[in-house]
Amino acid sequence: MGVGLAILIMGFAALFAAFLLLLIGLVYAELMNSEIPRGVTGRWKLHAIHILFVGVAVVGRILERLGLCHQISVVLWAYGNLLVCRRPAPPGLHIRDLTFGGVPVRVYQPTAPSAGGRRGLLYFHGGGWVTGSIDISDEICRCIAKESETTVVSVGYRLAPEHRYPAPLDDCEVATRGFLSVAEAEFGVDPRRVAVGGDSAGANLAAALCQRLAKKQDGHLSSPCAQVLIYPVLQMADFSLPSYQQNHAVPLLFRGRAAFYYLQYLNGDVSLCQDVLEGAHVPPDLRLEYGRWLSPELLPAQFLARGCGRVEPPPYDAEAYHAVRTGLDPEMSPLLGEDEVVRRTPRAFVLTCEYDVLRDDGLLYRRRLEDLGVAVSWHHVPDGFHGLLSFYGLSWLSFPAAGPAMDSVVRFVETL
Repeated sequence: MGVGLAILIMGFAALFAAFLLLLIGLVYAELMNSEIPRGVTGRWKLHAIHILFVGVAVVGRILERLGLCHQISVVLWAYGNLLVCRRPAPPGLHIRDLTFGGVPVRVYQPTAPSAGGRRGLLYFHGGGWVTGSIDISDEICRCIAKESETTVVSVGYRLAPEHRYPAPLDDCEVATRGFLSVAEAEFGVDPRRVAVGGDSAGANLAAALCQRLAKKQDGHLSSPCAQVLIYPVLQMADFSLPSYQQNHAVPLLFRGRAAFYYLQYLNGDVSLCQDVLEGAHVPPDLRLEYGRWLSPELLPAQFLARGCGRVEPPPYDAEAYHAVRTGLDPEMSPLLGEDEVVRRTPRAFVLTCEYDVLRDDGLLYRRRLEDLGVAVSWHHVPDGFHGLLSFYGLSWLSFPAAGPAMDSVVRFVETL
């Protein structure tokens, strides 16, 4: 008995020591690799959250190497428990899980009577096309539905790496068409007042879907009346824009991870990550063409104040281009869409955060839409970072900047 107890104590001690070393390593790596500007309100909380997220990823990788489970499964499980506040539906809101065309959705339906057809919003969650879920976007959708008295449909599209492009976009189209076809009869929603939107990768899907539907307009089904783009990722051509330089190491999205997620969505070949980050995958003629839309000179001067350098393009790598060329198509990079298609997309709301590598994607798309005559409402969060709204309504995890940001989304939805 004494020997067994001693072995048990030694085992616990070894586990504790391993945990302590892992924690020390994570803290050290966070302080060495992350750069959170003082302008971020709650910067130390963000440091702590990022340490937790990185720790989950490290544990997931260890378990994957041991053959116990896939890293993504661990990440999804952890996010589902950390970022989900499971509560009953609040008064005035009816919540139920359904499917449209086989795609799972969660419908948030206000119970108060509405004069005429109600507004609707199809919401696509973020997560780099790899993580995220209906559950994680639950607080965002509850807030929009309740505060704006809008029927919100959160779409559980398929995720990479098991389901790569175009599966997530196809699912969003199926769910959108499915809802529009029954919006009035089953939900009392005016199909002419239905928008699509999302955050991060979800905003990419919303913008891409608007362009896809603009090309397919046949008069038989209403198209979205607006697009709600919350810190959207919109192009795979240039990872050296000023916001990528200024915020390259700001959690929750590092510059390198942005390219990683794009590649996971596209083909899973992350060995091309460095080529993509440097821009070797873009032919000289396309680089010249994209310059009309991606030039830093198109950005308001205030967003150059923190500095940025001119990045010389590397030698063109034809092999890299052919491996990732689909990533430059408008359905993956909506900012690179054809003028005639972008011009036919609905009015937009664009939310950007100062300390986000994707800030300039949103700013440049706003400029492009406006230049083509598309009405745009814009809200900028000066102390915000990528993923800010993921913590909205989650008690101590929430950040002060999330409230005004969410209010701006609600105010726009109320105009539908």
